[in-house]
Amino acid sequence: MPVITYREALNLALREEMQRDDRVFVIGEEVGLYEGAYKVTQGLLKEFGPRRIVDTPIAESGFTGAGIGAAMVGLRPVVEMMTFNFALLALDQIVNSAAKLHYMSGGQYHIPIVIRGPGGPAHQLAAQHSQSMETYFYHVPGLKVVRPSTPADAKGLLKSAIRDDNPVIFIESETLYAVKGEVPEDPDFTIPLGQAVVRREGTDVTVVAYMGMYYRAMEAAEELEKEGISVEIVDPRTLRPMDVDTIMASVRKTHRAVVVEAGAGFAGMGSEISAWIQEHAFDDLDAPVERVTGENAPMPYARNLERAKTPSKDKIIAAIRHVCYANGG
Repeated sequence: MPVITYREALNLALREEMQRDDRVFVIGEEVGLYEGAYKVTQGLLKEFGPRRIVDTPIAESGFTGAGIGAAMVGLRPVVEMMTFNFALLALDQIVNSAAKLHYMSGGQYHIPIVIRGPGGPAHQLAAQHSQSMETYFYHVPGLKVVRPSTPADAKGLLKSAIRDDNPVIFIESETLYAVKGEVPEDPDFTIPLGQAVVRREGTDVTVVAYMGMYYRAMEAAEELEKEGISVEIVDPRTLRPMDVDTIMASVRKTHRAVVVEAGAGFAGMGSEISAWIQEHAFDDLDAPVERVTGENAPMPYARNLERAKTPSKDKIIAAIRHVCYANGG
């Protein structure tokens, strides 16, 4: 399999789906002539033309609404948010229209729309551009929420999202765009939405982590392996619908759990996963579930404070040791 970047995998998924289905089009700010703020749409305007790669004004509510209308009449739009922080300006369109039209029309309308772009901690983009936005969407019935951690997942999950008949929130990461990995060339390669993956086998503790936190959990696991602590890592990949069966199977195997998320913690993804574990695998636990989250503060601009705000390898290691009652934890 070829080794390509996360960014290139997304580009490949868009290209393949646009070649496969002429109903698919991309709309958003600078997706065409500028080839995307993060170059995810590079080369697509030249190949598919301005009717399918549509540059828009800076008007998130407007072009998201246009995408929803297009989905209602049978097209399959991919709406790019330059950063998912700007999706706040389109929240009414996403939450009150895209998520609810299938239900409120009695099933007469499907809304096959993907709203994608980067979100979460970045590199010194400060408080208004570094928010973990998944919490805004996974509470809303009618929306699917995806956060792919690897280049292969970026391709396989985006293709599945485009083919899905429901609105899908697809949040990437600025910090992962240059990450490289093996990606299948097969144009029919997809990864089903709602399917978690065990990234690393282990026996002593389950760590649930996704996106940048998955990579930090891997670093923690490799360091703890030297101490004889075997860490299993589960990546949910899709936050809604969530594959709780894979997470529960892992916890029942290891009897301990640590949940890691970059967001501020309160009422976050870690809270939901921890509640599921406590409710459905309580008798299998040998220690309370531990959460590692970002600090409950806006993201600072200063690099040292940004690091302090975001969960670190050392914080993950401390949590794992604590649930394993290791080194006095």
